[in-house]
Parts: sequence; structure tokens; C-alpha cells
Amino acid sequence: MNPTDEVDDLLTRAGARWRADQPSPPEPDLDRILGGGRRPRRWVPALAAASVAVIAAAALTVLPDGGKQPAPPNGTSQSFAQGNKAPYDDLLVRDGDQVIATGRVIVTPGREPVFCAALPMTDIGFTNGKEPAPTCEAQYAVTLKNLDPAKLADAKTIEGVRIGYAVLTGTWTARTIDVRDQTVPPTTVVSQPPPDQVPCPPPAGGWKTTPNDFDKVAVSRFLDTRQDQATDPRVQYPNGRGPGAPEVYTIGVAHGDLATFRSAFEKVYGGNLCVHQVKFSEAELVQLGTAVGNLIPKGVGVYLSGGSSEEDKVRVSALVYDEALKTALTPIGLDDLQLEVAVKPVR
Repeated sequence: MNPTDEVDDLLTRAGARWRADQPSPPEPDLDRILGGGRRPRRWVPALAAASVAVIAAAALTVLPDGGKQPAPPNGTSQSFAQGNKAPYDDLLVRDGDQVIATGRVIVTPGREPVFCAALPMTDIGFTNGKEPAPTCEAQYAVTLKNLDPAKLADAKTIEGVRIGYAVLTGTWTARTIDVRDQTVPPTTVVSQPPPDQVPCPPPAGGWKTTPNDFDKVAVSRFLDTRQDQATDPRVQYPNGRGPGAPEVYTIGVAHGDLATFRSAFEKVYGGNLCVHQVKFSEAELVQLGTAVGNLIPKGVGVYLSGGSSEEDKVRVSALVYDEALKTALTPIGLDDLQLEVAVKPVR
């Protein structure tokens, strides 16, 4: 595990103001960098508190636009019949629940230690030994009682502040965990990803291994004009990654006939192609992502969001799924979200 430190609040706010004044840069192809091979998305998702974000999660995030929350696509709203269990109720945390949290712990002299959600880190080029003391914004921090700082893994001290990692279990009360068990996080083993599950059968003769031409300008122009109909495509590897492995361009179509879309796209693209049905277009995923991103200034603990065409959902990362976050996410549509939280209940 490689712990990374955040800049202090002053630099964070200054960086955020600077970014807000800059024109939007072209987005990097994060999924290709991180193994998914996806064309850059036009997400309008959320970034919690970073001035220059390191690509450390499968989403590039930007600050929401002025707190304006659009209506969810297709009139999406969340309602449940009486007696039915709502999505993510198994993650709901209430006072008195036993919870588990794995990740970063910050111990500042004169203050109670805190567990901090895994926010995207900043990279401003501090030299070794000159990093500022780590901090954690209040809405992403959980106060810890009965923590043993000596048992933190990968611990180090910066400007008098100790930072390390732990698996913590205990009782949740008012954004506080009374720790009853503290262990070292398991070692992360990086392995070769398995073959992708392409949502289309291979053509007669199998997928071609010749290079694809999805980087052509004509391909980008075709997709740019169809954001309301389809998703941005993904590059998938049905036989696994490796030299000469076939690449398949997969595109989800939310509106319109699949065969008609495929026929039109094949006029500008001649490589392996999978056109499949999805629930939301790229524009609709962006709209949902914007609605989630607008929750950041509300202090409910959301720090990442982004579209996910393969699951027909918008990914949301947050500190904890409590009643406040449930209330905030419900009007957006819980069924349309893929929720990941740092603090989970122990059932």
C-alpha cells in the first residue's frame, strides 16, 4: 500500500479557484490508461477537494456547476411500494450500528484521530520531506475513539501529523466510530485482469486481430453527434490483454434501432464492433452525474461520481450511506446509481 498525502485546506481552496477559472481541458482516456480502454467520457461528475487530481480512480471529476441540479433523465425518480426494501438499504448506517472501515487514518496532535475517505490525491510536486501535514475535510472524516496509533500500517509522520492505514470495526454514533478492533489492511495483489465479457457474440470466424481504426476523426465526429442516442464506446478484450489480442469496440444504444445505428457506424469504422442495448445515452449519464456532483457542497460526503454504460448506472463514491445521503440521492434515482461507500455496516 502506498499512502499519499493531501495538501492543506488553503492550497486546496486556492487550487479549486484556479481550476474554476481555467478552460476545460480535453479528458484523458482513463479506461485505456487503467485497463478498460474507453473513449473519453463527457462526464460532469464530482471531485471532492483536489486542485490537481492524480489519476487514481476510474473517473475524472470536475466541480459541479453552480449547484444547479438538473432533473434526472427520462423523468427518473425514486419511489418504493410500501414494505419493499429500497436499493442500498443493506449499506444504510444508523447510530448504534456496528461498522467496518478500511483506509487512511490521520492523527493530529491535540485532536482526536480521524478516518478519512479515499479522496483523489493532489500532486503539486512537493520534494521528499517537504510535504505539508495531511488533513481531511470535515464531511469526509470520521472521529475515532480508542484508536491505537502505534498499530497503523505504513505509518509516517509529516509536520508532526501521523498518517497510516487500518481496518477498523466498532460502534457508529454521530460520525464517530468507537473502535473495538483494529487490524492491518490486507496486501493488495495486482494480477492480470480476466478476459472482458463482451455483450455480443463473436462473428463467424471470431474477432479480428488486425488493428482497429477507432481513433479516426470520422469516428469521433460520428459519436459526437449521437450523445443523445448512444454511450461513448469502450474497448474490450474478449481474449484477454496481450500482444496481438483482438480489441472490440462496444457501443451502447439507448434510443433507436440497433441495426440502423450499426449500419451507419460501419461506414466510418471497419474494426471489431459490438452494438448493444443500454438504458441511458451518454448525455443522460452526464445529466445523472451532474445531479450527483451537485451534492458536494451540501456536505453529505459524496466525493466521486461518473457514468458507467456497462452497468447502466452512475457510479457514486461517498463516505457513508446514512439517512442524510439517502435523502439526497433518492430524488436522483437510487436504482440508477452504483454506490460505493468507505464505511459499511457489519451485518
